[in-house]
Amino acid sequence: MKILAVCGSGLGTSFMVEMNINQVLGELGITGVEVSHSDLSSATPADADVFFLAKDIAEGGEHLGEVIVLDNIIDMDELREKVRKMAEERNLI
Repeated sequence: MKILAVCGSGLGTSFMVEMNINQVLGELGITGVEVSHSDLSSATPADADVFFLAKDIAEGGEHLGEVIVLDNIIDMDELREKVRKMAEERNLI
């Protein structure tokens, strides 16, 4: 399974979200998930199974497929909740 963290420029924000997703996956004991990051204009539906986007660019990422929108990209509680829900829906935990 692949997860792609996406932001406007593909640099700091998406990289931070990528690291935080990896941290949450580790906390949940989930292995075998590839997490990476990209900018919105380069991301394609083939890049991942699930895409995490900040609220401010979510509309621009609707074409990607399964998009999980983060209201606050630095809120670890929100990220934990959304990663857990995604993992449960995919029978990863």
